[in-house]
Amino acid sequence: MSEQLADELEAINSIYGDGTLSPSDDSPSTYILTLPGEITSSTLRLQFPPAYPDEPPVVLGTHSSGEHAKRGAAARDLALFRDAVGEVYEPGQVCLFDAIEQVKELIAAVTTAEKEDEEEQDVEEENGKRVSSYDATAATHDTQTGGGDLGPEPPWTLSLPMIELKSTFVARCAPVTSPQQAAQYLQHLLASDKRVRAATHNITAWRIRGPNGTSFQDCDDDGETAAGGRLLHLMQLMDLWDTMVVVTRWYGGQKLGPRRFALINGAARDAFVRAGLVDEENKQEGKKKKGGK
Repeated sequence: MSEQLADELEAINSIYGDGTLSPSDDSPSTYILTLPGEITSSTLRLQFPPAYPDEPPVVLGTHSSGEHAKRGAAARDLALFRDAVGEVYEPGQVCLFDAIEQVKELIAAVTTAEKEDEEEQDVEEENGKRVSSYDATAATHDTQTGGGDLGPEPPWTLSLPMIELKSTFVARCAPVTSPQQAAQYLQHLLASDKRVRAATHNITAWRIRGPNGTSFQDCDDDGETAAGGRLLHLMQLMDLWDTMVVVTRWYGGQKLGPRRFALINGAARDAFVRAGLVDEENKQEGKKKKGGK
């Protein structure tokens, strides 16, 4: 063992704990490196050539994956440590401390990414269950919420479901005569339909003509920034009054970007058409005449 390797052996065990780097029974030039416990439980087999540190250490393979290790974790750690040695080694300079610190950062980054992927997959699966269990034509009431005390079922007209990248959008509209009635309809919906209540967003908008020339209009994003305002603007463009609309979104695990606003408004418009609030033929004729002038 060279003097530099002996000094490095002592330094590594002093920094990371006794037994972090220990001789192997296989060969005098082979050592077992136990990677720091806070990042992994893997142990690796290293071989130091007689000319080390003028020549780099050789990472022979995995010695042990440790208890409770995830499948494939040891192979991942082996590959990352080889990459770390390749990055930090310089001829004539000992490199184990730098390699260990480098692999700690690499493993931490990979572990964080894996956790994020698992969490995103869990969210996607959960939302997928919610979407797959939803029947847009027959909502099942949640009797445990006391839905019977909320009054009669609002006269909703539903759109066809719009699905893109596993996100599902369903709109429903109903005639209303006051802001209080609109709020009551929304409360009834959330209390009586558990799938709607568990959705990612329930975006609402309404426009109501009151007595003596008064009018009321309002909207709610429900966490989908700017969506409520866009929905209200659609109603203004379509000159719809005494109507409310609720667009429900179940997030599918993939971001849609600005495209989501078109899907929200598209679902709402389909509900308006199905409710007979929009004369499709007149709208199309109006567009043709306007274009011909």
